[in-house]
Amino acid sequence: MYRILRLAPFLLFATACSVDVKPFDVPVALPERFSASGEAMTPDRWWLSFNDSQLNQLIDTALMQNQDLRATFKRLEQAQAIAQKVGAELIPALNGNSGIDRAILDQPNAGQNITDIFTIGLAASYELDLWGRIRANTRAAELDSQAVALDIHTAAIALSAQIASTWYQLIEQNRQLDLLNRQLVTNQQYVDLVMARFKGGQGTAADVFQQKQLLEAVNGDKYLVLAAIDVLKNQLAVLTGTAPGLFKVPTVTSFPPLAGLPSTGLTADLIQRRPDIQQQYLSIQAADLRVAAAIADRFPKVSLSTSINTSAPDLQDFFNNWLATLAGNLVVPIIDGGRRVAEVDRNKAVTAENLDLYGQKILNALQEVDNALAQEYQQHKRVDSLQKQLRYSSDANSQIRMRYGYGGIDFLRILTSLINLQSLERSMIRAERELIEYRINLYRSLAGGWELKKPETERSATHG
Repeated sequence: MYRILRLAPFLLFATACSVDVKPFDVPVALPERFSASGEAMTPDRWWLSFNDSQLNQLIDTALMQNQDLRATFKRLEQAQAIAQKVGAELIPALNGNSGIDRAILDQPNAGQNITDIFTIGLAASYELDLWGRIRANTRAAELDSQAVALDIHTAAIALSAQIASTWYQLIEQNRQLDLLNRQLVTNQQYVDLVMARFKGGQGTAADVFQQKQLLEAVNGDKYLVLAAIDVLKNQLAVLTGTAPGLFKVPTVTSFPPLAGLPSTGLTADLIQRRPDIQQQYLSIQAADLRVAAAIADRFPKVSLSTSINTSAPDLQDFFNNWLATLAGNLVVPIIDGGRRVAEVDRNKAVTAENLDLYGQKILNALQEVDNALAQEYQQHKRVDSLQKQLRYSSDANSQIRMRYGYGGIDFLRILTSLINLQSLERSMIRAERELIEYRINLYRSLAGGWELKKPETERSATHG
């Protein structure tokens, strides 16, 4: 007993030692800056830069009601519970027991004597974490929990970007529908013009049929747009956690003006800011701690157990019959077929794998930013070009229609001009939406998350 007591201070010191979390360097070479940068400061809630109240409402609703995002919060609760469970090994286990036994004794000349024996006791056990195995596993589980919390931010960023993209696709289709309705009116006017010339003997039946075919083609495109509008509304409904049949959203037909190009900052800042990259970094550290735990598992395990029990035939005599024991237990691995060594090697490989994935995520993040910058830059030029083409085509169409009315040009010229003009009008709407899409991609690639509230339990069904 004296020897055990003399060892106690050392054992307590060993179990109190902290487990260091090893830092890791970025495994890939980085440029200092991105290919381009603006000066505008982007809020953490990046979609506020669009100054679009309906988009704000959709995203706020989704952050509280989206089922996939709610599930990530449940995964966080699971990870936190696992960390608590693993950490519980650092705390002594205490169990209580109680019981009652009935003894029947045959006594000479006295018959049977029935006696009730009451017992009660406490037992405690504790593994001394001499080599840091439990502490390493506990810290690794804590890092796993932090990584899941970062997964929530990554999911929230992806969700907000998906809603913004879907919302502006819906606006694009609303604009296309308005345009098609106007083009139908225009094409009907051309049908009337061709019919008048045909009746006056200045045109052919083929001219009339071709113009009517163009009119019907635009009408057919309208059905595709109507279907796309319904599909996009249903998609927004699901993203906001609402059944499609219960979802309502106002019809909007205008795109918001783009804010100035955001400041991209330094590449090193992006690594620290993006939650998906930081999540992968925590995975490296957690895996490295499990290497330490696997190594520690190869060393002897020392545990202490103590118990105290009492029994008596009468409750009043409980405290007069205590029996206490203290025991130590040493378990030394001798032959395990190489299982523990293999576990060390496996965890080392997991750490190396996560380090490679960390480097790949960094490269992917840099690529996403530079891609979005390049796409937006070139898309601005494309929009400018389409505006010029649209102006030239409109002027040409006016001239051709006027000459056709005078009989100075054949129908094929006016048909070709009209088809080209209407195609450019549709392309212009699509190009403007694509410009917004590239800005969304840029915001998403630069986003670092924001303070998230835990989703509510009750959810509304309509919006706007």
